[in-house]
Amino acid sequence: MTSTETSTGAGTATGAGTPAEAAALALGDDALILSHRLAEWAGHAPVLEEEVALANIALDLLGQARVLLSTAGDEDELAYLREERSFRNLQLVEQPNGDFAHTIARQLYFSLYQHELYGELARGDGPFAPLAAKAVKETAYHRDHAEQWTLRLGDGTEESRRRMRAGLDGLWKYTGEMFRPVDGLDEIDWAALEGRWLAALGGVLERAGLELPQGPRHGAWAAGAGRQGLHTESFGRLLAEMQHLHRSHPGASW
Repeated sequence: MTSTETSTGAGTATGAGTPAEAAALALGDDALILSHRLAEWAGHAPVLEEEVALANIALDLLGQARVLLSTAGDEDELAYLREERSFRNLQLVEQPNGDFAHTIARQLYFSLYQHELYGELARGDGPFAPLAAKAVKETAYHRDHAEQWTLRLGDGTEESRRRMRAGLDGLWKYTGEMFRPVDGLDEIDWAALEGRWLAALGGVLERAGLELPQGPRHGAWAAGAGRQGLHTESFGRLLAEMQHLHRSHPGASW
């Protein structure tokens, strides 16, 4: 994104009013925040090949975010000038990277969900069908990347298996929020989507010699979570880093 001049009114926009704009904001925030998290691996990935792979996934997600946020308003203002409570992303995508296995667990959960969701949107005739038709091809790669690493870590050494299991267990409580209905996506059968996600996840974990985590999956949003603008402690630090340059030089062009 490029920095642009902002008006005093629109610059404080929290997002959209129509159901379609609300859905674009939710999906766009998911992609934007996870893109930023994956970009944090630049210079820190375990091997050079992963440096490229994670950067490519981050760029795919950033491209999706730009299209979606532009549907909801001005993409730069929505990314860089909103306050924490105005973001509608899932709590899952804002979770810190942790070790590499933790990042892969987060990516596995989200990419399986996003691939199923965009596949369903692409088959429809709603406003998100064109974006979904392109994005579903990207998310297929994201999904395959996460699945292959899950298999390598789960079926690797005792240490890699322990770390993969820890990542899956630690993030499990954030997965229920993915299947809470989103305003503007009324064509989605969320229960069926969740069933397909669980089946796909179970298949990957079985092949990796891992089990589905135990414990509740919905407690993280029982009192209102990311979709309602309530975020975890780490999100404020992420947002400060992401928005620092734009807020430090308002109205600058590059």
